[in-house]
Formats: sequence, C-alpha cells, structure tokens
Amino acid sequence: MKAFISVDLEGLPYVVIPAHLNLKGSLYDEARKIATQVSLIVADELYKNGFDQVVIADSHGPMVNIMVDDLPEYVEIVRGVLRPGSMVSGAESCDIALFLGYHAKYGTAQSTFDHTYSGRTVRKVEINGVEASEFLLNAYTLGEMEIPVVLVAGDAVLLRDDVEHHTPWAEAVALKDSISRIAAHSASMVRLERELKEGVKKAITNFKQNRVTPLLVKKPVKTVIAFHATHQADAAELLTMVSRTGGLTVEYTSGSMIDAYKTLQLLVLASAGTASLLENLK
Repeated sequence: MKAFISVDLEGLPYVVIPAHLNLKGSLYDEARKIATQVSLIVADELYKNGFDQVVIADSHGPMVNIMVDDLPEYVEIVRGVLRPGSMVSGAESCDIALFLGYHAKYGTAQSTFDHTYSGRTVRKVEINGVEASEFLLNAYTLGEMEIPVVLVAGDAVLLRDDVEHHTPWAEAVALKDSISRIAAHSASMVRLERELKEGVKKAITNFKQNRVTPLLVKKPVKTVIAFHATHQADAAELLTMVSRTGGLTVEYTSGSMIDAYKTLQLLVLASAGTASLLENLK
C-alpha cells in the first residue's frame, strides 16, 4: 500500500512567528527540524502498519523545508515549486492521504498565520460557493483522484471549523491551539508523538474498514478569488477564461477540480508578479 503526506509549516507545533517561515528567518532551521520530525513520526507509523511506500510532499513556501539527510528507504519526497497539484503533487496512485501542519483560512480569529494559499495576494477562495481553506482545496483535488484524506494534524481551529464539517471520517490531531496570529499553545513533542501514532493507527483502521471516502466536488467547478489589491485582480483578469466580478474579485469555471487548482496556481503567480512590476516602476 502507498500513503501520501502533505506537509505545511504554519500549523505545526511551536511555529508561531514569521522568523519560522522563510529561508532567511532566524528560526527557520527550528521549523525545518519540527517539520521533519513530525513527518517521520507519521511515515514510520504508516510503514509499521503495512504501507511500504510513503510519498511526502514538501508543501510550504519554496517547498524545500523537510530535511532529507536521514529519510528511510521507503520514503519518497516531492520538493520544489511550480509543480502541478502544488501541495498535493505526487499523490497519484496513493491509497490514502494525510495532512500535517495545516492551518485555518484567511480571516479566522485566533489562528496562527491564517491565510488561504497565498498570504500576500489572496483574501478568499470559494469553490462552488463554499469558502475554502487549503485543507479543502487539497481534499477536493485528492477526491477527484479517488484518494481519501484519513488524518489531518494542525491548528485546532482548522480541525473544528473545516475538518469535522467536510471530512468527519478523518482522524484529527491538534498540534497547536492558537492564541492569536503569532502565538499558540502546544503540548510536548513526547505527547504529540503519542497522539500522532494513535491517530495514524485509527486512520488506517478506518481505511481498512471502509469508513473513509474521497471528498468529491460537484462539477463543473466554479471558483471565486478575492485578492488583497486591485492590481492583483487586474493581472488575473488578463486570462480570457477569467471574469472580473468586482474591484478585488474574479471568477472562472473549470471542468475538474484539478484544472481549477492549476488555474488558481497560475493566477496567484500572476498576481504576485505585479508586486515586482510595481517595484520596478518606482
């Protein structure tokens, strides 16, 4: 059997300030170690319970956060940006999916680093009228591949708001309980390791007993994106399949969730590029 793990940073334990999140951050190495430790705890438990292949998708920022020095033989890793599927790239042919370090969508109160896909550009994403977090975007995309999400570990507010509502069959492990955007409470790694292992075992049991299901989206897929600034929407509107619906908002319709996700990736890249353009025009 083959398992897929998507790993973000913002929902990991102890990761609380911007210095944790970028390549030049003074606490970035600490965050990398936490991400690697959590990922390998889960991968090891999957392997012990019958999954002889584990694909880990490094899925935050530049997507080169996981330390690769001591990866077990049964682990493969997907790294780097500009990849189709983004945070779920490499999931094809996997039997189950697990999300680690996931966080709440933009505008969620008392949630560390609340954002949706791109904190610099995106205020809101809606899929068929439902406001989506990164968890929901990725779960829908995997659902189209017939891959169920069986466990989500991250910020407690995400687990309460989204995971319980959209994928009640998925095991939920709270890695942090946010106090504010840049503060959170987390248990010791000893306790979290125990809870992660227990969660993985329960998730595998649920999968084997057919108590999980892929999360399917109704087609065609209508996507609405609200940006932070009008010049970002200006850039997105240049794509002919995209309609401008307001100063900050655009929308488009796709035949599949995979296509909708690819278009979202393109529009985020285009809107982010306007920042460089404006800088060069000074």
